[in-house]
Amino acid sequence: MKFRFWGVRGSIPSPGPRTARYGGNTTCIEVRSDDGTLIILDAGTGLFPLAQHLLARPQTPQTPPVQANIFITHSHWDHIHGLPFFTPLFIKGSRVRLHGAYDPVTGKGIEHVMAVQLQNSYFPVSETQMGATIDYRTLDIGTPVEVGDASIGNVLMNHPVTNLGYRVSCNGRSLFFTGDHEPWHNPYPPGDAAFDAFEAHLLERQRAIDAAMAGVDALIVDSSYTREEYPSKAGWGHGTFDAAIEMALRVGARALYCTHHEPTRSDDDLEAAFAAAMARYRDRLGSLQVHLAFEGLEVTL
Repeated sequence: MKFRFWGVRGSIPSPGPRTARYGGNTTCIEVRSDDGTLIILDAGTGLFPLAQHLLARPQTPQTPPVQANIFITHSHWDHIHGLPFFTPLFIKGSRVRLHGAYDPVTGKGIEHVMAVQLQNSYFPVSETQMGATIDYRTLDIGTPVEVGDASIGNVLMNHPVTNLGYRVSCNGRSLFFTGDHEPWHNPYPPGDAAFDAFEAHLLERQRAIDAAMAGVDALIVDSSYTREEYPSKAGWGHGTFDAAIEMALRVGARALYCTHHEPTRSDDDLEAAFAAAMARYRDRLGSLQVHLAFEGLEVTL
């Protein structure tokens, strides 16, 4: 199994010379299982260059159409706004299967992420004009699905909207992608009547997440902020470099990939923030390998 980053920024695309080394597209990760099954984690603007890559293959009458399985962590724009520009959607014979969570706000399944974007006010092409076959699979939280020779499990993460973290497993190898995730925080002070009950709830949620991540070969984590920035961002639903490293150490991951980079941070600033966090953990890392994700980074497990 292997994976490749096509988008590593969070919140909004940030192209330009300040982000050229790591990339300015928003979240999108291509995963290939051992039998070549295409699994795509999130559909930010990185989905567009991935589409161009898929269609750059030499075309013959025998070239198979694109068969893509897209798993959406959650429906915030930076994780879905590449969908209408995924070129295989317009090609007859292609099949795109979109997986994701039920939305308790709209009362709809994963199909709502396409329906919202394809309204005539926002996009000139309707779904009926697309040539591909589009399937929608609303997932049950905690229930894995089989795609080709891979198994994709999910767990509920901590974000202002429903966000599924995904574990992709294939022939003894595995990766986990958090989507957007914020460290747990008990809003009640110790001694408050609600503190103990909420603390027990948080512990139960954390145990479920840790179990889903346990022993993965690659852990891909939202690391938007530094520990100094985080207090003013609390409640926004994003993590820090320090929290990501702590998570990787706790669950026994073999490698950590920090992603969802803050869009205002230049590549130089990103490297400086990462280096500061790494210096704090230098003596605790052991065999854990920690990387800054960048567009084009490809990893074989």
